[in-house]
Amino acid sequence: MTNKKKATIKDIANVLNISPAAVSKALHDDSRISTKTKEAVKKVAKDLNYQPNHLASALRKGKSHLVGVIVPRTNSNFFSSVIQNIEEVLNKEGYNIIITQSNESYKKECNNIDTLLFTQVDGIIASMANETIDLEYYKKVKSKGIPLILFDRGENDLNVDYIGINDYDSSHMIVEHLVKQGCKRIAHIGGYKHTRIFNNRIRGYVDALKKYDLPLDNELLIESSLTIKDGREKMLQLLSLKNRPDAVYVAGDYAALGALQILNEQHINMPKDMALVGFGNEPFTSMVTPTISSINQHSAEIGKLAAKTFLEHAKKATIKQSLNKIILDAELIVRDSSSIIKK
Repeated sequence: MTNKKKATIKDIANVLNISPAAVSKALHDDSRISTKTKEAVKKVAKDLNYQPNHLASALRKGKSHLVGVIVPRTNSNFFSSVIQNIEEVLNKEGYNIIITQSNESYKKECNNIDTLLFTQVDGIIASMANETIDLEYYKKVKSKGIPLILFDRGENDLNVDYIGINDYDSSHMIVEHLVKQGCKRIAHIGGYKHTRIFNNRIRGYVDALKKYDLPLDNELLIESSLTIKDGREKMLQLLSLKNRPDAVYVAGDYAALGALQILNEQHINMPKDMALVGFGNEPFTSMVTPTISSINQHSAEIGKLAAKTFLEHAKKATIKQSLNKIILDAELIVRDSSSIIKK
């Protein structure tokens, strides 16, 4: 089986015995081309199954009307909601988005950035992978004068626009809630502290324990990738301690789901014997038994703000000097896994 060669403007020109420039003008409905020629060009283009080369067009115009979006994963309600709202705002302004996912891999994230740059995107909106420590690829985006907007996961060192929630205060809110439920030994299954948001959540957790004169034991603070598997493994680790925690705050809902599975399998009553709080307000948190208390990250608003921030750049000839640092207040949704005050 042979591959059929893609039709070009030159092929259309050869069929009609006119110049490629005339074909291009006809396809773009140029007023200098007669209606008869335009109709003939469009008919031949259809017969040859001609598809315009958007990349070449972007190179000529210096604008592709494409925006790259990089997320750690698309199977998260938080990230899919952000994507949906980015697209909704940008589509109204004539932009389309190209969605890529890193799967928490630094190498894949770098490949995504290279692909988006090759595609001549007009901007990149991204949330970093768990593995990302080296920021050189993001610096490459900045060096090319392409607007870069980070959301949820982003590093201050890059000095770019950022939209997210107050992760530090969120941890304070969670610990305070658990203290009010009567919990005195609170564990934290967190993300990796090299990632700014997870470092802020860890700092908030540590400072809140100090505020309420609660013990900070190294064995109660665990870093992880926050997958369901991690949640299961880390909960088993906590349950193996001689002095078990009476509450666990998990920095991601998928890991919280894994933790919940273990507690249910071992018939540990929640919240009487152990309270549990997650982070992200994924849809399943209100469907499992018991339902999981969690932080609402305002994904829809983050997506809209990220898109609007890009549009601010797009309407200016140069990258604007005043950067947006938008930090939203988080909301704790209290559910069955942590809602009963202990006697």
